[in-house]
Amino acid sequence: MILKVCGITNQADADAAAEGGATAIGFNFYPRSPRYLAPERAAGISTPAGVRRVGVFVNESRARVEEVARIAGLAVAQLHGDEAPENYPQGPLVWKGVRVTGGFDFSRRFDCAAEALLLDGPAAELYGGAGKTFDWSLAGRASWPAIRIILAGGLDASNVAQAIALAHPWGVDACSRIEIAPGRKDRRKMQAFLQAAKAALGA
Repeated sequence: MILKVCGITNQADADAAAEGGATAIGFNFYPRSPRYLAPERAAGISTPAGVRRVGVFVNESRARVEEVARIAGLAVAQLHGDEAPENYPQGPLVWKGVRVTGGFDFSRRFDCAAEALLLDGPAAELYGGAGKTFDWSLAGRASWPAIRIILAGGLDASNVAQAIALAHPWGVDACSRIEIAPGRKDRRKMQAFLQAAKAALGA
């Protein structure tokens, strides 16, 4: 079960996320993101044992992802670009990010080289999501028995229980809707999201 808080840029937010029950925190290594964090800075943010360190990448080379994973101590590379399975990094596990836009084919067969498929809402030109939801019930009807599903995109305390009830995912991921500003978490909203998600997942 994954309870992920993404877009972490500082130690205080990482600590608050872990204390609230997050099982994964995300660092964004996409240079065009307002939540971008240099790998060296991410390396300086500590996390307790049992909390997965996830790096968000967009169309980076395999070698660069592997290098950043070593520097920042990543357990997971979350890939949001056009990466093919043969170019997945060695070392960290892979979560493949997929945008769910109008006309998305939920009957598509996805490779099983990734540990999980992260379904994100529509984001126009913004890789990694824009805080927009999609029809979660479609994910619940999808037939991907070999792939775990993580829901992302526009989740917060107000809707995460509904998303979980409709899609029955392995995990959930929140970012923009639990922030004061890009890269700065609203502690109250973050805690409320984590509590609601834990209750809905039966954690």
